[in-house]
Amino acid sequence: MTKSANQKVVLAYSGGLDTSVILPWLKETYGYDVIAFAADLGQGEELDGINKKALASGAVKCIVKDLRKEFVTEYLWPMLKSGAIYENGYLLGTSIARPLIAKHQVLVAQQEGAIGVAHGATGKGNDQVRFELTYMALDPTLKIIAPWKDPMFELTSREAAIEYAKEHKIPIEQSVKKIYSRDRNLWHISHEGAELEDPANEPLDRLFVLSNPVSKTPNKAEYVVIGFEKGVPVSLNGKKIDPVKLIEQLNKIGGKHGVGQADIVENRLVGIKSRGVYETPGGTILVEAHKALETLTLDRETLHYKQQVALKYAELVYYGMWFCQLRHALDAFVNVTQQNVTGTVRMKLYKGRCTPAGIKSPKSLYSTKMASFTMGDEYNPTDATGFIRLFGLQMKVAGLVNKNKE
Repeated sequence: MTKSANQKVVLAYSGGLDTSVILPWLKETYGYDVIAFAADLGQGEELDGINKKALASGAVKCIVKDLRKEFVTEYLWPMLKSGAIYENGYLLGTSIARPLIAKHQVLVAQQEGAIGVAHGATGKGNDQVRFELTYMALDPTLKIIAPWKDPMFELTSREAAIEYAKEHKIPIEQSVKKIYSRDRNLWHISHEGAELEDPANEPLDRLFVLSNPVSKTPNKAEYVVIGFEKGVPVSLNGKKIDPVKLIEQLNKIGGKHGVGQADIVENRLVGIKSRGVYETPGGTILVEAHKALETLTLDRETLHYKQQVALKYAELVYYGMWFCQLRHALDAFVNVTQQNVTGTVRMKLYKGRCTPAGIKSPKSLYSTKMASFTMGDEYNPTDATGFIRLFGLQMKVAGLVNKNKE
C-alpha cells in the first residue's frame, strides 16, 4: 500500500452513505488529504449540515457551491431548447447535472493544488462515465480516483459500508434510513431500489417526493401560462421570473397535480437495463410547453430534422459527453432554430397529465386562411395535381413494373 501524505484530492461529496465512507477510506488507505466538494443544485434539506458531517468524517475542508442558476441557464435551458429526451421518457435530470458537478470539482482541484479528483459512482452505472469524461475533457492531468473500481475497496455492499461507518464513528443515520436510492436536484428526483428492482411491481405511493400520487391529486384542472423568448422560458402567468424560481414554482404546481411521473426501464451506457421512477413536474411542463410552441413556429423540414438532432443530443447528455465538440456543434444548430420560438403557451394540468390549452406567437407560421376547409385565393388546389404526379412518379413507375410481373 502506497501512502500519499499531504497530497490533496477533491471528492464529489453528497453526504450519502457511499461518499460518507469513501472519504475516510481514501484517507486511511492512501493517506490523502480529502477535500469534500458539494454542489447545491436544488437538493434542499439534503445539504443541511453537510459541512459539519464532512469534517467529522475526516475531510480537511468542505466546499459547498451554489450552482443553481448556472445549472438552469447553462445546462437545463440548452437541453430544453434541444428537445432532448432519452428513450422516450427520461428528461435527463441526473445526467445533465453530473458534468456541472464535475466541472466545478475540477476547478476546486486546480485552486487547491490537488493531484486528483474522486467520485463515489459504482462500476455498474452511468455516473462513473459522466464524471470521468468531464475530468478528462477539462483537465486530463488530474488523477482520477474511483474507489468502487479499486481492488483495495471492500465496502461494496450496504452492510459493509454501514459497519465501516460504525467502526469509524461516521454519522450516517439519515442516509441509512432511506428506503430508495435517490438523486435530487431542481429538475427532478430519481428513485431506484426497494420494490422497483422488480419491473413487475407497481411503484408504491410512499415513493413520491416532489409530486402527489395521481390518485391523490385535485379533481379540478389548473392552468399555467409559460412565456418564451427564443426558446428560453422567461415568464410565468404573464410575469417575468427568475429562472430558478420558475422551476421551483412549477415543481410545486405540477407536483400538486401529479405531473411528470415516469416509470422507465432504460438502457444504461454500460449495457445493463435498469428500472427507475422519475419525478420531473416543472421540467415536464416546460418541455411540453416548448414542444407545443415549436409546432407553431418551426417550418416542417426544420422541425423534423430537429427531432432527429434531439435523439443524438439526448444520447450525448446521457453518456456524459457534455463537453465534447459535437454537443457544442449541435447547440449552434439548435440556437438557430430557436430564433422564432417566442410566444406563450397555456398548459392544462390535471390528474397527472400536462397538455397545451392554447398557443400564441408573434412568429407563428400558422395561417387560419390556409388551414381552413374553405378554398380561397391564397391556395389554388389545382396546383396539387402536378405536384402529386411528380412526387409520386417513382411509386407509379415501381407500380407499373410490379404489375407487369404478375
